[in-house]
Amino acid sequence: MARFLALDQGSSSSRAAVFDTDGQHTPVIQKPLPVHFPKPGWVEHDPADLWTTQFEAARDALLAAGVGALELSGIAITNQRETTLVWSRRSGAPIGPAISWQDRRTAGWCQDRIEEGLAPLVRSRTGLVIDPYFAAGKIAWLLDHLPGARQLAEAGELAFGTVDSWLIWKLTGGAVHATDVTNASRTLLFDIRRGVWDEELCTAFNIPRALLPTVKPSASYFGDCAAFGAPVSIMGVAGDQQAALFGHGCMAPGQAKNTYGTGCFALLHTGDEAVVSSHGLLTTRAAQISRLKEFALEGAVFDAGSVVQWLRDEVRLFTRTADIEPLAASVPDSGGVVLVPAFNGLGSPVWDPTARAGILGITRGTSRAHIARAALESIALQSAEVLLAMQADSGMKLTELSVDGGGSANDLLMQMQADLLGVPVRRPANIEATAFGAAAIAAHTTGTYQHAEDRDLDSTLFEPTIGRDEAAERLAHWRKAVGRVCDWA
Repeated sequence: MARFLALDQGSSSSRAAVFDTDGQHTPVIQKPLPVHFPKPGWVEHDPADLWTTQFEAARDALLAAGVGALELSGIAITNQRETTLVWSRRSGAPIGPAISWQDRRTAGWCQDRIEEGLAPLVRSRTGLVIDPYFAAGKIAWLLDHLPGARQLAEAGELAFGTVDSWLIWKLTGGAVHATDVTNASRTLLFDIRRGVWDEELCTAFNIPRALLPTVKPSASYFGDCAAFGAPVSIMGVAGDQQAALFGHGCMAPGQAKNTYGTGCFALLHTGDEAVVSSHGLLTTRAAQISRLKEFALEGAVFDAGSVVQWLRDEVRLFTRTADIEPLAASVPDSGGVVLVPAFNGLGSPVWDPTARAGILGITRGTSRAHIARAALESIALQSAEVLLAMQADSGMKLTELSVDGGGSANDLLMQMQADLLGVPVRRPANIEATAFGAAAIAAHTTGTYQHAEDRDLDSTLFEPTIGRDEAAERLAHWRKAVGRVCDWA
């Protein structure tokens, strides 16, 4: 049976495991990734940390599996998207920090571009909105704030990449500067319908075309890696959310998944149609495994697991992440408390980079448990807003939601999600959908992919337990609180 080393580089850790084509995998090795917050609204990584934590996770995963590089059919990469790096083509040295997808320093730059009237062009070509979330503003910031960077970029001496490109560059010893269509579609620079870098947008944003990597289908040969003792080919690359969509087997229009990580990202497959949203959603590329272009609607919730981390590390409401579930379950409801975790502004469907987090409805009787429950509810409520908007945009009725990510292990949260949506939530026995999705994409490249019906799909199903009127009331209460934090600035 074919085996693939899947590299899963995320916002707070780098992970790796060896997958078979039936979805079975060796122990997942995880290395914490340092995150830096140099100023309010700024979020960065050291590019060296991105590489070393991922390399160490991969090396240890091979050791844990007892597998050598020669026994692999390929390497697969999935990654946090939008996070932006620029480095020297000559030395391979980064010119500055990796600016995280969570970073909001480019809010002013984005507002200037909106006032220039570029939003309709961006929407029509890229399927995105002009927001600090995406890579173009981060590239411009690095070029404009680091001495000599713009001149070097215009001379063709610098390379831009999202995290996948950086890992490909490092794994191939600087021989390959490439990305895939899913990551390219998150830059504000890629025409998702034509499948090419858009010259008009590059000019409008003053981004030198020479910076940009070659774009390939997700299921492609990306180059050879000798970092693990013997040559092995990189055979599949996809952004984490599109990899998870594929990993769940959501490859037909109307199938949807939600990933519960640092943020929450819901994707609805729309087939070969690039559905234009009128409800604040994004149109993006799904993983490309053939010559056909496939698309998805996406809702981006910036703060999900991050609110749990904040309560654990900064507020010290509990000691371990898992402690939030029994604490929240110790009360029947949030006691009227609503927590809006707009630490990094609000994404879909609101798109307000100036919003700030707030806890509303506190009384003298509010306890730790009420706040913990409100935190979990905030994750489910944000995701419900996104998924309801998807159905309105696509005209497709959601019949079930597939879930993955660390937060999906929380039974209370999954029940909240089913209750708010009014449809079953399905959690597979193996919640490593993102890494498996990348491995499955690589298996497509090598011709060893197994269709979903050939795999073990044991799962837990969470059925709705409340009426639609009650769910509507909860959502209305949530929207009122969101309006308050959007007025804060």
